[in-house]
Amino acid sequence: MSAARARVGHVARAPVPDVWLERVGRVLDPLPEARRERAWTGVRWVVRGANVAHLFGGEDGLLRITFRAPMDEVAAFEHLGPPYFRVGRSGDVVGLVLDDALHEPDLDELRELLVESYCVQAPHELIERVERPAP
Repeated sequence: MSAARARVGHVARAPVPDVWLERVGRVLDPLPEARRERAWTGVRWVVRGANVAHLFGGEDGLLRITFRAPMDEVAAFEHLGPPYFRVGRSGDVVGLVLDDALHEPDLDELRELLVESYCVQAPHELIERVERPAP
């Protein structure tokens, strides 16, 4: 993997900066049974085999994270528009472009989104052990 870009097939993708691995890891790594692993590109976090979040560089050089959201919130993210986006036309996967040059990501909000994603995917007995942000 080069310092400037990672290669996936013939498509160059931006690498995931260590600072973002640390930021996301600080939120997800301590959650019950959450596991960080290599993904087809970038890094993903899972709980009991279910994807919680996927952090990766896009072909356009921008860093993205995808995560799960309650179904009643998916349309709201889609309507917010950039830096949020919906992944596909159905399902509960949404994403966020993490580019400091385009906008300064709100790390408190990102923490809430990632914890919520974990709670969408984790079994009830694990969710009970999670300290969730106050609404």
